[in-house]
Amino acid sequence: MTAPRALPAPHDTPLDLGGRTALVTGAAGGIGHACALRLAAAGAKVRAVDRDAAGLEALAAAAADLGGAVESHLLDLTDLDAAESAAAGTDVLVNNAGLQLVRPIEEFPPDVFHTVLTVMLEAPFRLIRGALPHMYGQGWGRVVNISSVHGLRASAYKSAYVAAKHGLEGLSKTTALEGAAHGVTSNCVNPGYVRTALVEKQIADQARAHDIPEERVVSEVLLQDSAVKRLIEPEEVAQAVAYLCGPQASFVTGASLVMDGGWTAH
Repeated sequence: MTAPRALPAPHDTPLDLGGRTALVTGAAGGIGHACALRLAAAGAKVRAVDRDAAGLEALAAAAADLGGAVESHLLDLTDLDAAESAAAGTDVLVNNAGLQLVRPIEEFPPDVFHTVLTVMLEAPFRLIRGALPHMYGQGWGRVVNISSVHGLRASAYKSAYVAAKHGLEGLSKTTALEGAAHGVTSNCVNPGYVRTALVEKQIADQARAHDIPEERVVSEVLLQDSAVKRLIEPEEVAQAVAYLCGPQASFVTGASLVMDGGWTAH
């Protein structure tokens, strides 16, 4: 019989990423901003990737105020070669960047569909591809993909976003299977509607799509199927990401960590 192994650390051990490099995409705002600050607070040297220069500057200032280390990398993720190169030497990779357009399929612009899948599926593949050699070489790595309840369920008028998130789920699981022997875990975090600029813009899009006033979108569309009637805060998602990077989650891989207020419980 194989002898039982001790837990890698006591349950109350704080997250310590000292000496680690973490790359967070879409870091200039929302979930990415919160994740970058949380990982920096844990001691990681954070590479903050975004195409929003002003947002990156604000993030770096916020991190400095907290005593964290954040390096800004101005990058458009549609430049796939540059994305892969940026991930070299990464210990923790958080694929967060995303965009959204709400339109019926017959009205959905093909170029936007292509861009959504490039940024939200192909870019994560290239980033993972760029990060894995270093992770494999040291026998440790953490890939966290910010998915969505829409990686598990579909909603009308979101063909590109739903397709990209479903694809990201499959990519994450495949990464988990390949990375396990090398000490690399790969998981998805699946929030419902988070209080971000992306959701605020979506409220206006949903109002047009459903032909209802914006004030009714949150209660009648976004949170209709949620048991908890509020938006998720970005910092809550960042804490889930931090958990998946910690020693207590070393056996968690290929998983989808759902935090949707009961949205998928129906």
